[in-house]
Amino acid sequence: MDFKNSTYIIMGGTTGMGLAAAIALRTNGANVMVVGRNLDNCEKAKEILGKESISLVGDATDPKTIKKAIQITHETYGTISGLFHVAGGSGRRWGDGPLDQIPLEGWNKTMELNLTSLMLSNQAIINYFLKHKKPGSILNMGSVLGYSPSPKYFTTHAYAAAKSAIIGFSKSIASYYAEHNIRINVIAPSLFVTPMAQRAVKDDKILEFLKTKQPLDGGRPGISEDINNAVLMFLHPDSRFITGQVLAVDGGWTISEGQYK
Repeated sequence: MDFKNSTYIIMGGTTGMGLAAAIALRTNGANVMVVGRNLDNCEKAKEILGKESISLVGDATDPKTIKKAIQITHETYGTISGLFHVAGGSGRRWGDGPLDQIPLEGWNKTMELNLTSLMLSNQAIINYFLKHKKPGSILNMGSVLGYSPSPKYFTTHAYAAAKSAIIGFSKSIASYYAEHNIRINVIAPSLFVTPMAQRAVKDDKILEFLKTKQPLDGGRPGISEDINNAVLMFLHPDSRFITGQVLAVDGGWTISEGQYK
C-alpha cells in the first residue's frame, strides 16, 4: 500500500503493536509520530523508525499530551491523516479482577488508562480534522475481551468493560462524524505477545488453552506484526467507505470454544 504524503499519530506507538504498526506505516511511505510514556522506548522507537519520524514522551491520560502531539506533527509535516490509539493496559496492579473484588480505585484507574485516554485522543484529533476541514481516519484498539469473555484465565472485569465501551463509543462517534468524512474503526486483538500480556504468555496452562481457543497458525499467541494488515487497511485513504466497524484479529478466538485440561 502506498502511504506517501500521509501522516499518522500513534498513541502508544513505542512498543508492541503500536511500534509494529508504526514500522509498517513507515515502510509504506507514511510519516509517523509515536507517543509513549517511557523516554528510553521513545528514543529506541525513533532510532528504528528513522530520522524522518518523530517521537514524544507523554502520558495518554493527560489531555496535554495529544494536543502537543498534534501541534508538533502538524508543524513538522503540515498535515495529519489519521490517528491510531493503542495506549492502554491492564489494571491488575490496581486490583482489576472479578467484579466482587475490584476496588473503586482499580475500576477508575483501568477506565482512565484505557477509555479516558482514548476519548482524549479521539476528541483532539476530531477537533483538528474539523478545524482544517479535512477528512481523517481514527483506528481504536479494542479487545476480544470486550465482547467475547473467557472467564477461567481472563477475568478482569474493568478492562473488559473499558474495551466494550470503546466499541460503543467508536460506533457512536463514527455515525455522528461520517458526514465530515471522518472515519472511526476498531480492531480487537486476542492474546498477543506484548508487554502487557507477559503474565498470560508465560503461563503454560494458558498457552495450552490457546491451542484450541485461537487455533490458527498452530494455536499460538499473536505477535505484534499480525495486526499490521488490518491497521494499514483501515488507515489507508482508499478505505474511505469503511467506518464504524470492529475487526477481530484473534486467531479464531471468537469462534472457538477453547478446551480446558
